[in-house]
Amino acid sequence: MAMNKMVALLVLGLAAVCGWVSYNGNESKAEAADETTDAAETAEAKWQATQTLPKGLEIPRYTSSRGGQLIAHLGYTVSYDADYKTPQWVAWELTADEAQGEVPRYNKFQPDPEVRGAKAYPTDYTNSGYDRGHMAPAADMKWSKQAMMESFYMTNVCPQNRNLNRGDWKDLEELERTWALKYGAVSIAAGPIYTSKSPIRIGGNKVAVPDAFFKGLLVGYPKHTKAYGFVFKNVAGSHPLTYYQLTVDEVERQTGMDFFSKLPDAVERRVEAELPAL
Repeated sequence: MAMNKMVALLVLGLAAVCGWVSYNGNESKAEAADETTDAAETAEAKWQATQTLPKGLEIPRYTSSRGGQLIAHLGYTVSYDADYKTPQWVAWELTADEAQGEVPRYNKFQPDPEVRGAKAYPTDYTNSGYDRGHMAPAADMKWSKQAMMESFYMTNVCPQNRNLNRGDWKDLEELERTWALKYGAVSIAAGPIYTSKSPIRIGGNKVAVPDAFFKGLLVGYPKHTKAYGFVFKNVAGSHPLTYYQLTVDEVERQTGMDFFSKLPDAVERRVEAELPAL
């Protein structure tokens, strides 16, 4: 009988020890998770206190090698694809002051003199059924005559469905200018998406027609940073902008690009995984 009691006591003692180890193990994991969260929040707080807008924040990076010709114009930077005769991406920053510019629209498309080798011409689009769709809109360049003129270079243009160009795509462009006034600046990257290995070609220079278009936008830095992603199929449509909205992470997956890589890693991971309200 005494032996049975002793065994029982030993079992209870072992159970208590195991329970204590389990409790402390879980507590340690919770504390480690809290410390990781606190460290990320501390890093972001320090960044907010000292950070001005990183130069070139709007410039995306390819996650694999897909070299295009990099051209820096006054109002935007472009990576140009000489095969497709369209940009791979166009990136620019729009400030509140720039959004209130008053330079009149230039409205004369022309080949980009900076392009080496094969290039697109305005006549490639004639009678094609597609608009010469701006990636960086002319209305964002009203702060400078030179910036306005250069926005009509064909390196800033893609064959775009007419209804899309003049409808939902334009709606987002107008929202971007509203955000520039609200937040002080917007960092923007836009460009075509080709899902077909043999896209439709137009004009004598065989300009490739995109299957879709993307945009990545960042506002509110450094204290209220938000990132927005969008993908528009190159078709007619009349939808609210939420129809096209995705996380920036998802846009990166579809494009093979890394947006806003100059943000602190913790900030970039957080904002690119979120789907903020419009």
